[in-house]
Parts: sequence; C-alpha cells; structure tokens
Amino acid sequence: MIRLLIIEDDKAIRLGLEEDLVMEGYQVDFAFDGLNGLVVALKQKHDLILLDLMLPGMSGLDVCRELRRQSIDTPIIMLTAKSQDIDKVIGLELGADDYLTKPFHSHELRARIKAVLRRTRQVVVRKQDVLISGDFELDISKYTCKIRGEEISLTQLEFDLLALLMRNPGVVIRRDDILNAVWGDSVFITSRTIDAHIAKMRRKFLHPEDSERIVCMRGVGYKFTEN
Repeated sequence: MIRLLIIEDDKAIRLGLEEDLVMEGYQVDFAFDGLNGLVVALKQKHDLILLDLMLPGMSGLDVCRELRRQSIDTPIIMLTAKSQDIDKVIGLELGADDYLTKPFHSHELRARIKAVLRRTRQVVVRKQDVLISGDFELDISKYTCKIRGEEISLTQLEFDLLALLMRNPGVVIRRDDILNAVWGDSVFITSRTIDAHIAKMRRKFLHPEDSERIVCMRGVGYKFTEN
C-alpha cells in the first residue's frame, strides 16, 4: 500500500485530505507542525509527502530544505495558500517536486500525487546505459552522475533533465518539450519549474566551467554544449 505523510496544521484540511485519500486506497500519516513533521519524515519511510508551506514553529520551506540536506529523496508536493511565484520557485529550488495552491480540488490533488509517484517510480528501459560528454558521465541504469571523476548527487528530476540535454548535444530543447519529456503532460506546472531545477543542479557542479555546459537560450529553452 502506498504510504503518504501529510504535514498540515489546519484540522479541517487534514480531515478532508484523510477522507479523500483513504478512500483512494492510500495509507495516510499526519504531522501537525513543521518540527514534528520533520522528525516523522526522517524516522519513517513514506512514498510521498504533502507539505504545507505555512506551519507553526518550522516552515514548510525549512522542512523541505532539511530533508534534502539529509539526503531524504521522498517526493514532496508543497501546499501553499500563497499565490506568489517566488514561494513556489523557492520550494522547487529546495527540492520539492510539485506544488498546489490552496484552495484546490481533490481530483487535482489526486492527479498530482499519481503523476509524481509515476514519475519517481517509473523504470525506463534505455537503449544506452552510459552517456559521456567530455568530463560528464551519466550511468542511466545506476542513476549516477560523475563530473571530472567526482560523483555528484542529483535528484531524479535533475538527473532526467541532464540526461535529456546530454542526449541532444548542441540542440536547443524548448521549455515545453522539456516539461513534457521530464514531467509529463499531465502535470500542471510552468516553465519556471525548469529554471529552478536547472539552477539548483548547476550549484552542485564543483567547477564554474561545468555549469557553462548548460546554456539557457532566453525565451526558448536550454541546450547542452559539446566539447
């Protein structure tokens, strides 16, 4: 059974989510504030976390940041009452996989959960097991990335983004095509999601010149430059 953790301080929202998701066949655990949610997420294994942005004691952004700092890769969908893009972008930069702005319909939440779970669990058969370009080496079957011989820790989304770009060296891939290839056309996100994930991925590269291999073509998309 798929196990979800919901970190949400609003009792009415918790009850509504529990009723809807249990009927969908999910096992649901709850935490009522940020610190408790962090402890539960670190101690217990979950398939996905629904994380409210505005929590007492410790914000959802801080919870997300700490989980990713401790290498917890459980998919996270952030729930926020704010509509400002900056909050969504910050959440994505910290490692969240998706977000929903309150109020939202239960069918949209269910669709988002299924899409994120499908994306993070899907095993894709690749024709080519290893992608190599200069100092970059991606092992598709092992989901590992090495740059200049040093292994770089990437999330699955970051890995899939880099793999897509490396499979098409020198070709500018439009943002819409990146969204469809990496996130799927059933996920309701904007092109700024790509910018946030690529910026976060670049910061993991140890040498500035390695970041320059991923080039942003303003208003169009991204390309991976050939050596």
